[in-house]
Parts: sequence; C-alpha cells; structure tokens
Amino acid sequence: MDILSLFVIVPVLVILALVFSKGLKQARMIAMCGGIIQLGMALNLIFAYIKEREVSKEIMLFTRDLPWFEQLNIHYSIGVDGISVALITLTSIVVLAGVFISWKIDDLPKEFFVSLIVLSTGVYGFFISLDLFTMFVFYEIAVIPMYLLIGIWGSGPKEYSAMKLTLMLMGASAVLLVGILGIYFNSNADGGALTFNILEIAKVNIPFEAQKLFFPMTFIGFAVLGALFPFHTWSPDGHASAPTAVSMLHAGVLMKLGGYGIFRVAMYLLPEGALEWSWFFIILSAIGVIYGAFAALRQTDLKYINAYASVSHLGMVSFALLMLNKTAWNGAILQSLSHGFMTALFFALIGMVYGRTHTRDITKLGGLLKVIPFISVIYVVAGLALLGLPGFSGFVAEMNIFMGAFLHDDMFYRIVTIVSISAIVVTAVYVLRVVGIMLMGPVKNEAYLNLPKATWYEKTGVLLLLIPIIGIGVAPLWLSNMILESLEPFIQGVL
Repeated sequence: MDILSLFVIVPVLVILALVFSKGLKQARMIAMCGGIIQLGMALNLIFAYIKEREVSKEIMLFTRDLPWFEQLNIHYSIGVDGISVALITLTSIVVLAGVFISWKIDDLPKEFFVSLIVLSTGVYGFFISLDLFTMFVFYEIAVIPMYLLIGIWGSGPKEYSAMKLTLMLMGASAVLLVGILGIYFNSNADGGALTFNILEIAKVNIPFEAQKLFFPMTFIGFAVLGALFPFHTWSPDGHASAPTAVSMLHAGVLMKLGGYGIFRVAMYLLPEGALEWSWFFIILSAIGVIYGAFAALRQTDLKYINAYASVSHLGMVSFALLMLNKTAWNGAILQSLSHGFMTALFFALIGMVYGRTHTRDITKLGGLLKVIPFISVIYVVAGLALLGLPGFSGFVAEMNIFMGAFLHDDMFYRIVTIVSISAIVVTAVYVLRVVGIMLMGPVKNEAYLNLPKATWYEKTGVLLLLIPIIGIGVAPLWLSNMILESLEPFIQGVL
C-alpha cells in the first residue's frame, strides 16, 4: 500500500467504524483514534518526504498512477511535494483538534463525526491528486458535507446559511469545471494525447488565447472557496451558523483548497493567462484584505469578527500568489498554514466562550480573564499571532508576502502593497478591541463568576493548534526550505 493512498483509505475505514458504532462514547473514541492515526501518518509523511528528498532529484514524490477511465485518459494519479505535505499536516492537526472540541456533542454524534471525516477525506484526496478530474471529484467530496454540517448541527439562520454556502460554492464549481475542461481540451496543443495529468499538461504550450479565456474561470472557481472579494459573502454567514468544529475545518482547512488550487492548477498550467490577468485579481485581493479588516472592526459578534478576519488574511494569500515571485509565493504558502492554525484556534476558543456564556456579543461580555483564565490567555496569544507579532507564524508569513510584493519596481505593485500593509494596523485595532472589551475589566454579569474552567479535551484541542503557531514562528527555516524547494517547477514554468 502506498503511503499517500492511506490518507483516503484510513478515513474511509474510520467512517465505516463510525457507521457501526453504538452510542456517543464509542463514536467519539473512534473519531479520536482515527484523528490520532491520521496525525501520525502526516508526521510520518514529513519525515519520509525529507528523507526521500535527500536522495531523490524529483520534487514530486511518492507518485502513483492507476488508470480509472481510460477512454478520457482519467487516472487515479497522486503525488506530493513540500507544499502538499505541509497542508496535509495542517489538515490532520485541525481534524484532530476539531474532534476534541466536539467531544460533548450529543445530537446525532455518529452522523456528525461521519460528515466531518467525509469532509477531511475530500481534503486529503485533493491535496494528493495530480489528475485534474480526480482533484475535482475530491473537491466536491470536501464541499458537499458542509451543507449537512451547517444545516443540521448549526445555529441561528442555519438553513439560509447552508443553502447560501452551497449555492455559491456549487456555482463556483460549475465555473471551475468549465476551466478544467478548457485546459483538458487544450492539453494536446503540442500534438500529444488529451490528458488531465497536471505534470503532463505543465509541459504543454497551451495557446495564449485559451489561457486568456480559461485562467479567470479556473482562478475564480477556486478563489470563491478562498473568499475572494466580492465572492466572499457566503463565508461570514456560514461561519456564524456552523458548529464550532465545522467552523474550524471550514476556515482552517477547506478554504485552503482555494489558494492551493489557484497555485497548482490556474497559475502552474496557465502561466501566460496569469500574467495577463494578474493586475485585475491583485486589485480584488487588495480590496479583500482591506475590506475584511475594516468589516471585522465593525462587528460585535465573535464569529463574524473571525470570519471577516479570515477574508482579510486569505486575501493576502491570493495577493501574494499573483505577485509572481518566489519570496511572495513562499509567504502565500506560509500564510495558508498560519491562517489555518490561527483561525481554527480562534473558532475553538469562541466555541468555548459561547458554550459557557451563551453569547458571542462582545458588548455583553467582560472580565472573562478573571473567571476563565486559560481560555482568555490563549485568546490573547492567538490575537498577538493574528496581528503578526514576531515569534509567531503570522509574522513569518506576512514578512515574506510584503517583502516579495515590494520586489516589483512597478509603481502599481508598490502602491497596492502599501495599501494592503495598512490592514495590519486595522487588525491590531480590532484584536486589541476584542481583548479589552471581552477579557479585561470587571465581570459584567454575575452569572459568569462560576463559569466552568477549560476541560482536558478542550485544552488538548487548543494546544494542538497553538504549538505549530509558535513552532513556525520560532523555527520557520525547515518548513520554509521545504516549500522553497517545491517552488522550483513553478518558477521554471511561470516566471
């Protein structure tokens, strides 16, 4: 059995075990054990990849290719580089943390954990796929469970939020499919056979007119999932209505498919289209960075604050990718990882606060540092990481993004970079505002004086997310070097 297929097979086995489980305790133990196994597999993959890179000249490792539908040349083709390995590890950590944060769920727990694992299966499959059709199938597998997870286990206007999310993402999928088919039908431009294989298509000189036509379709198809302005509106509503673990996976993992797809498919396979359209999407990304930050500043609901912060920080990812240089690309990948851990941590903490106080309105909270110190201190640390304080992953990512963006001599690039950098100041304002109102000062409500402290499973879930945030911030070089090595094919093909 190859090492990558296990990331699809093991979750499927966990799903089968959950289907035949009996009761809450058995379901959550199976989900926890499955999450621990997947995290162990991800850590093993890191060491295996680093060891293999020492002796192999290939960047894409552990490749496997099996015919699936030969008439259309569709294959189960898989492989990973350093970027894929990093995002797979992110997924495994967030999934396990989500299981711990959902430990006390008692409404259809078996079905909840099954839906959660189905989502993670699609994400794993997406990150290991080297065939466009297979990648698209896994993309849909990852997106579809969100409707059920929000519509059944959500709160507030959950049916509206679930329907809005599903319709917008399905619409984006339709646009994306057109883009993928456009790439497929131009994959024989050099006289070869039609193929969905990403590595093979990258060797083909797709006509400029085709690239110019299909790049925006492919970019937008993925970017909607990455909350690109103005296609972001599904995200805050979806986050606000989703249960805690679903918000964690939604923002921490699922939205990373957008940036990864833009990079792996749109930019790698359609480089001339990327050069032609980059200015337009840079403007949209920069607007998203600023708009998300100011929108977060205006909110009083904790989930909406974090949701709009996600729009801002994910805007930095697409912004950096479109800068078309190695430093900015490195920053984009690091930002994807950093944002994944940070936003999942924030949603976990928000879920803990809401579970105890039954409100997410910061104006009704106050003095929580005195009554739930562990949760409050971790919230402050997460806030410092979000605003890019040195020593945390956010600082490493944003430094690479803005340094890479400023390498351009063109005044246009430098102006949008300066404008985007200003979002950091706004981020600091809304983070400190929330900390000041919610955590500091006297306890506003006497009922909060006896709030229960954080449990062992809540602390475990939180620490799983906090450790990599600090780890990347303190010692980023090993990860950065692994990413930079993986950028070589993109540099040769795009730059």
